[in-house]
Parts: sequence; structure tokens; C-alpha cells
Amino acid sequence: MQNIKGISVALLSPMTNHTANGGEKLLGNASSIKRRPDGRVYISGQMQRHALFSAIERLNLEDEDRGDTYVSNGDGTTNQIEKDLRADMGGFMHPSQGSYSGRRTAPVSATFAVATEPSEVGRDLLIRIKQNTNEESKQKQALATNEFSQDDEMQMSFHLDATALSVSKAFTYEDERHIKTEYVKHVDNSERQRRARLFLEATRFLTDYANQARNATTGEPQKALIVLDTRLSRKAARYFDMSKAEQENLKAELKARGATYFFGDDTTTDGPSVHEAYQAALDAIDSLFDPTDGADPVPFEEFAEQADA
Repeated sequence: MQNIKGISVALLSPMTNHTANGGEKLLGNASSIKRRPDGRVYISGQMQRHALFSAIERLNLEDEDRGDTYVSNGDGTTNQIEKDLRADMGGFMHPSQGSYSGRRTAPVSATFAVATEPSEVGRDLLIRIKQNTNEESKQKQALATNEFSQDDEMQMSFHLDATALSVSKAFTYEDERHIKTEYVKHVDNSERQRRARLFLEATRFLTDYANQARNATTGEPQKALIVLDTRLSRKAARYFDMSKAEQENLKAELKARGATYFFGDDTTTDGPSVHEAYQAALDAIDSLFDPTDGADPVPFEEFAEQADA
């Protein structure tokens, strides 16, 4: 597909006996799992983005075309859009580096992951046994409990604004009036496509919830809808909440505007699996919409100096 403007991914992922996103500690050491007022557990958008960029980092490291690109740590994001994939796709805020060049809105966004039904929450007892029985030992025996959720079907979605991927905007003002907008590209088109494929593939390898929950929780999808869109739309994010009629109307709407969608379901052999849907979508990414009309890439540092001048 040519001139893709947006990539939307809606997923259903089963999670069992998980604490994918722990909440605040209650009553001392009693930690709780995050849940909405309706009793459904959820994973915050921040944690979803963390899991996504961890997956992007692993996939980029395995890619022989990665060059000198990398994913910076979340507490040290640079403004090197040419190299730092988190800076490009996740945006940054560097107020001390100037009024304009120090911030970038993220092309990648994520919804909360939310259970499709009210959750059954239990509590796990944790014990730290005192090994040293010497009375002078400062080690103490301790008891703590952690909440966990029994079985959830987690719904989540991710979106890439392909028009802003590796692209910045420059605004021209005269007499306090905005009279012109220019688009500047920081990497070539083949690298933009590579990053779009990294984003898409990373949404199927979400595993880094374990860093916080210390269990082998995975967000890898059981069902997936992938949309390569000709418009910036996030309507597909509601796909698994829609009625059958609404789903059919969405598919008709996507076809009418030339978008392409792929559906994968691992629970049946009648139709593509999740793997097959992802592979078909990855193969279909031929080009992204280029708001610079084919202009040569400009290093971000050079762009920022001109914008601040």
C-alpha cells in the first residue's frame, strides 16, 4: 500500500494470574492491582508505551539495517531523531534547550489495556523468613500480600501517525501571525518505512510487564486487527467493543477510503492467524505519506538551529 498516513492496531490478549500493572500500596505492604470503578483491571498507557518501546529496542537490535540507531532510556531521551528511535517515535520535552526545538509530540500513541469483563481479584501471600536466628541480627521476618487478577481478556490498541514519523514542522510568523508551515524530514524514506515496520511488529511482542510485576505476563495478541490507513483515524481502536453491525460498517468505511485491514485470530483455523495477519500487513507497507514532497533529509540539530534563529 502506498502513502500510508496512519497505522492502527487493536488487540485482544489473554492474561492469567497477573499483576501486569500494580497500583498503589495499601495498608503498608499490601499492594493493589490497578482497576477501574467498574471492577475491570487495567494497564496504564505509560506502561503500554514502556512495553512497546522495549519490544522496539529488541527488534531494532536484531535488524541488520539498523545502522547507528538505538532506543534511549525513558529518563534520558535525546533529540537525535536520526538515531534515537524513542526521540522520533515517542517524542521528548527539553525545556532548557529552547522554546521550540526542545519539544516533540509523539507520533506513537497507546490506549490503556483494559479487561473486557469485570475482573476476579485475589491476594497472594508473600513471606520473608528470618534465616539468622541470632538475637542480635537486624534481619526481620516479614509478611506481605500482593493482589493479582485471575483471568482477563485485555483489550488494547496502538496508533502510529505516519505523517509525523521522522518529520518536524517549522512555523513562520510575521507580526505575531502564523503565515507558513514547512515540513522537514530527518531520515530517508526507506528508514521511515523500516521504523513503521518496527512499530507494527513490536505490538505483537509485548512482554516487558514482568520488570514491574516480576512474573511472566505477556501481552502478545490472541486476536488482532491491523489497519493501514489513508486517513489519520483511531476509530479501529474500538473494534473489539463494537457490535457485529458496527464492525461491518467500519470495514466498509475503510474500503471506501482505500485503507487496507488485516484480521488475525489464533482461536480458529477458519481464517488468518495473528502471525499471518501481521506478516501480510508488514509486507503491504510499501511507502508512507511524505509531507515534504520528497525533500532531502535534514539533521534535527540543523533544523532546530534554524527554527530557533
